[in-house]
Amino acid sequence: MRGKGAGLLQSVERAMRVLDHIAAATGPVPARDVAASLGLTLPTTYHLLTTLVEAGYLVHLGDQKAYALGHRVDDLARSLHRQIAAPPEVRRVAAVVHRQAHAATYYAALRNAEMIVAHVDECPVHPRIRVLDVGFHEAPHATAFGKLMLATLAPADREELLDRTGTPAVTPSTVTDRSVLLRQLRQVRGTGLAVEVNEFQPDLSCLAAPVNDAAGRFVGAVAVSLPTARMRADRWTVERVVRLGAVRASRAVALQSAHRA
Repeated sequence: MRGKGAGLLQSVERAMRVLDHIAAATGPVPARDVAASLGLTLPTTYHLLTTLVEAGYLVHLGDQKAYALGHRVDDLARSLHRQIAAPPEVRRVAAVVHRQAHAATYYAALRNAEMIVAHVDECPVHPRIRVLDVGFHEAPHATAFGKLMLATLAPADREELLDRTGTPAVTPSTVTDRSVLLRQLRQVRGTGLAVEVNEFQPDLSCLAAPVNDAAGRFVGAVAVSLPTARMRADRWTVERVVRLGAVRASRAVALQSAHRA
């Protein structure tokens, strides 16, 4: 990993901050609010906003004298989904895990020290956790597939990542103490399975097993989410299904790599 801020082009970094700020807002944002929130001068803010409008990433709503996200953001989201899409065989594995575990099933892929949800298999009876849609990549300390990734990272890389993301309390049960988290991660390495109980959403728990490529490198995870009461009652049955699903997904990833070679 490179140090935070290494090689940044200031104008691009500022434009991304503006875009992120408007994306996080609940509605259109006036230029003066953008400037005040980000500590920028008003002329610089207008220059950045105009550039982003011209590129299609923002729109200027003249009647409201404010700015909102533009169509290019949606184009980027569709492109991201296309690029991270799970292979067909991995999607079939997820469907089997969903059916056998009676739980929403996820395939998360490793991308540059981030676990990003690449596929979700759910149904009305067993819906996904609301925010865990394709593209989700946040709170690695609080998700089962995130804990798998953290357990595989070299200590220095893990500390750098946690310095950047922090370990905020997503729920009252989230492990926020790094020493406790490190004990969790040692257990994950020992068992080859990550479990979180009520850490990401109250009364819901997740299990995740690693997916490895043909060289044995960690590349992703098969995970399920289910009510905590059911997880405690059916833990070993669900764990067996998840572990087997991860083995099958690993074979699928290895075969795909072989075909590309």
